[in-house]
Amino acid sequence: MLGPVENRSVSPVFVGRADELDTLNEALARAAAAEPQALLLGGEAGVGKTRLVEEFATAAARRGAVVAVGGCVEIGADGLPFAPFSAALRALRDALPEEFAAAAAGQEEELARLLPDLGEAGAGRHDEQGMARLFELTARLLERVAAEHTVVLVLEDLHWADASTRHLLAYLFRTLRAGRLLVLATYRSDDIHRRHPLRPLLAELDRLRTVRRIELARFTREEAGRQIAGILAAEPDPAQVDEIYARSDGNAFFIEELAVAASAGGCTGLTDSLRDLLLVRVEALPESAQRIARIVAEGGSTVEYRLIAAVARLAEDDLIEALRAAVGANILTATRTGDGYRFRHSLVREAVADDLLPGERSRLNRRYAEALEADPTLVPADARVMRLASYWYHAHDAAKALPAVLSAAVVARRRHAYTEQLRLLERAMELWDSAPEKVRSALRPVDYAEVCPPCGCDPATTPLRYLDLLAEAVVAGRFGGERERALKIAKRALRLLEEEPDPLRAAWFWVQRSRLVQAMARGDGRRELATAQDLVRGLPPSEVHAEVLAVAASWSMQRRPGPEALAAAERAVEYAHMVGARETELDARLTLGGLTVESGEPETGLAQMRQVLRDTRAEGMHHVAARAYVNLPSVLQSVGRDREAVPLLREGIDFCRAYGLLDSGAWMWGNLSEALYALGQWQEAAEAAAHATRAGHGAMPRGAGALLQAHLALARGDLAEAGRHLAAARAWYGTHDPMPQQSLPVARIVLGVAAAEGRIADARAALLPALDAGFPPGTHRYGWPLLLAAATAEADARTLPAARPGRAETLDRLSAAVRTLTTGVPLWHAYGQWTRAELLRAQGRDTADTWSPVVTAFECLDRPYDLARVRHRLAAALLAEGGDDERERAVELLRLAAAVAAHLDARPLAEAVARLAQRARLTLTGAARQAPADPAAALGLTSRERDVLHLVAAGRTNRQIAAELFISPKTASVHVSHILGKLGVSGRGEAAAVAHRLGLFAAGTLAAETPG
Repeated sequence: MLGPVENRSVSPVFVGRADELDTLNEALARAAAAEPQALLLGGEAGVGKTRLVEEFATAAARRGAVVAVGGCVEIGADGLPFAPFSAALRALRDALPEEFAAAAAGQEEELARLLPDLGEAGAGRHDEQGMARLFELTARLLERVAAEHTVVLVLEDLHWADASTRHLLAYLFRTLRAGRLLVLATYRSDDIHRRHPLRPLLAELDRLRTVRRIELARFTREEAGRQIAGILAAEPDPAQVDEIYARSDGNAFFIEELAVAASAGGCTGLTDSLRDLLLVRVEALPESAQRIARIVAEGGSTVEYRLIAAVARLAEDDLIEALRAAVGANILTATRTGDGYRFRHSLVREAVADDLLPGERSRLNRRYAEALEADPTLVPADARVMRLASYWYHAHDAAKALPAVLSAAVVARRRHAYTEQLRLLERAMELWDSAPEKVRSALRPVDYAEVCPPCGCDPATTPLRYLDLLAEAVVAGRFGGERERALKIAKRALRLLEEEPDPLRAAWFWVQRSRLVQAMARGDGRRELATAQDLVRGLPPSEVHAEVLAVAASWSMQRRPGPEALAAAERAVEYAHMVGARETELDARLTLGGLTVESGEPETGLAQMRQVLRDTRAEGMHHVAARAYVNLPSVLQSVGRDREAVPLLREGIDFCRAYGLLDSGAWMWGNLSEALYALGQWQEAAEAAAHATRAGHGAMPRGAGALLQAHLALARGDLAEAGRHLAAARAWYGTHDPMPQQSLPVARIVLGVAAAEGRIADARAALLPALDAGFPPGTHRYGWPLLLAAATAEADARTLPAARPGRAETLDRLSAAVRTLTTGVPLWHAYGQWTRAELLRAQGRDTADTWSPVVTAFECLDRPYDLARVRHRLAAALLAEGGDDERERAVELLRLAAAVAAHLDARPLAEAVARLAQRARLTLTGAARQAPADPAAALGLTSRERDVLHLVAAGRTNRQIAAELFISPKTASVHVSHILGKLGVSGRGEAAAVAHRLGLFAAGTLAAETPG
């Protein structure tokens, strides 16, 4: 290795960039105050990004910050998975060893996928949450390390970043919310063409308010003069500055190159292109130094000294002299760690690499590969396999490249770099036919394939098949988010299986296709699953057979629960147990437990699910354990045991946080919100729902969280907020796969908003699809709240003229639906009584005897809001019947209901209680907020406008209003417009609904005045 080498091409004076430095220093100050910062620094090649980052990093270190730098690595044309994060985390660990160890404690196996220094990465399960799990643990690691120290994480050269690095950076920028952390990423903006993979990420990050983008501009003429003066150590001739500035167009690196050329006696006009100028400087080196430059250019963005020596095959003294010449000319520079070399600027490297002849390029790659095979210690262990695969591939030696590329794909999979795994597998497919048969027949599935269960063969002795590569690629694409590519590969595999039938393999690919179709919102996956079931029907038990049955049972549990789903789950458990597929067995047992509860045996099913949770935790099956933490509390909630579900959900959330299981954690936050809502803890419920929308990696849990937010807003009377959250939920859910657990709650919110706005026809329209589809077994949890909301809307609209058409048919259909839904547990028995009572109220036939058993039923349940609502109904019925005893009891019921409404900020309920008390001239000490003595006056309605609203509510037209009040139709129209504005509504129907809700006019007078 070399000691310091004198060179003067870099200006010792830092020029310009005052605004950019101010922005970076301001971000550093914010980060030091525990407000995490995310910045992107872009600019064309050579504009000065690296120099700016170096100046900022030096200043940050002087202010006590820990600076950790990592750069994206290029090996030929390949990026190394997670390279900048691995380098930065290694630097952070070296700087803060104790803090890093404490932050990583307990998660070393998982974090070793990013930083192999932590030990061997755990074998673990590979699934669609694998990458997100790693990302979450990385984010929490950085937050913990930065809890007491200001940390600056610099990631350079994103334009070379692999897909996994881009995904991790996006995740950090979206989720970092704590710690004294600043993340700064740089990229070359001139490389970001329309199809560059970094372009979508930049667009996504631009939409985040927490990310600031800095675009580094070229130097002005004055700044260029200062840079030249620094390089030359003398004031330059103005004419020379003008010429260099004109040639360079203000690019800092080209200014430097031209200034050095001029000072060396050259002429800035010697070449027609700046690229040629870069090569002229290289060509001025001794031949041995030029050769070293070509070797380093093809070796990657950095190359180790020992590897250069092995490839160059020069005597050590000659090698050192060649390197000294290249470093002295400022072509090469030593790496930060001092164990290798890189080009001082990537533009020079690209110019040298592009000047290589095709044969020369493949020969250099072969030399690299042979050297690395002969001595694997020439490069760091975590990069060895990837680099060897790249070198052999670019050497165009299929016999050597195929096994090397497959080994690299295995490493990528272990690191959860699934997109890189897919790229490598596609490379292996490309090489497959070119590789000799002898090489292919020596490959074994046990070494390179793990996703497709063995189909009647021994993976240790049977040769690897092309279909095995396709299977690995399908799953890698699914896990890495490259679903379109994965679906094309699955279709290709199924076409090949038509030529060489293999039912088990074909069934496996159909299951993958079903999952992809669902994930891509192109269907519900049922047809694909049915095809898989047909293929395995009648075959002996196998892992594939068990998996097909388990997936089909899980699908049916969510969409078509019933006897067939139960039977499929039972067979899945049986088959999985027979063939020793333990994880599939426990997963199927969990499904079976949920279906058993829904079939009417709650204690048996719950016991099964609890056992699965214990077993999966004990056996380290975190993915299935997380599913158990979602499903077991959910089933408890379905039978009204919300209080029992809450501690389980909190335990599950902690479990998911510890293991980075984001999707499962998001589902748990949603279930927790639902349970807390039922228990009357609405503020905590709102916070949990917000977590569900924020924490979820997938669309479905985010949709569930948004729907819960809409439910809360509706109960609190904020219809605009409910509408916004409802729209968000619908957008997340999509329309491709309307599962009852989504479609029925959505219909309930749509119906509730429409009813609250007086749009009874729209409320009925929201109900009809559910009535048409029916309520199959297992959907009562979502069906009862919908039917109750519909019955309540009909009862509330009983006196509205607009509600009359279609009312009788709607009530008949509601009554028929009520008779079909199960009431097997106290909660749904209470809901059944409540819904039937609302249907009687819709017909004007409810009495105190109707509501008393409903109140009694809810007094035995832990649902304060529901209890307050039915107490209000019973109070109204008692007051309608009259009598002192009834009034006294009604007062107590209304006081209790008002207290709950006030505590929950349930405004519609509070207003309904207050109006009822006002009409009955009752005083509710400590009641919820009272409606004004004259609601019309409170709304700002004049006496004439009140008369007009009275007639609008009775269904009169403007002409009829004018005739009755002895005014002109035009004046009547003006009054109606003023009324709509004061009520904040958009139409006459909504105005009538508001009048009805506020009790402005007695229902009897409206009915009596309604035209025939």
